[in-house]
Amino acid sequence: MRKIIVTTFLTMDGVLQAPGGPQEDPANGFIWGGWQFGYGDEQTKNVLTKIMEQPFDLLLGRKTYEIFASYWPYNGDNPIGEKFNQINKYVVATTPVDTSWAHSVLISTDIVNELRKLKEQDGPDLLVHGSGRLVQTLFENHLVDELYTWIHPITLGKGKKLFAEGTVAQQWKMTASVISTTGVIIAKYVPDGEVRLGSYVSNEVSEAEMKRREKWIKEEGDLKKVGLI
Repeated sequence: MRKIIVTTFLTMDGVLQAPGGPQEDPANGFIWGGWQFGYGDEQTKNVLTKIMEQPFDLLLGRKTYEIFASYWPYNGDNPIGEKFNQINKYVVATTPVDTSWAHSVLISTDIVNELRKLKEQDGPDLLVHGSGRLVQTLFENHLVDELYTWIHPITLGKGKKLFAEGTVAQQWKMTASVISTTGVIIAKYVPDGEVRLGSYVSNEVSEAEMKRREKWIKEEGDLKKVGLI
């Protein structure tokens, strides 16, 4: 069975939009394209090399696929480009997309079931880069087997987020981590079951705490009445 491995470059406030350059994804007036530039060092290079050395196919959303397809076929004179051009590329898209990049396969209908079938096939793992909308589908349907986050020491305040509408409640277990000399925190996570709840509050509830709870319940009811929640 194949794993789906998501690897994402992020800001501290969770933005994944356009890390590589100003024209990568200027949607919604995003002006910070290229924010990742200047953070690479030997440690980040080593981690990326280890990921790239493993056998994999690419699984991409339409926009990321189009970014890759307009670049790598014309810049294949390096190990990454050479590999990307040779392996299978699975692109998930619900709108028209040019799949003329060699070894590209379109997934456009019954997407979740098709992804499950793809995972069940023999073959290399499926590596996801970027693909913010596709990642939401993967999160929502518990299809992510490994998650690499590359958190850069920068905040942007707006932009497309990794943990958006597809995020579900679940535990994650960190299995590896590295901090680069430039402050990038690279962490590897695997799913770790349902959220486990507990409480630091003692069984003996004070009168002040009871009043606080009653006040909160009343305030919430008042806000619902006026349509604010």
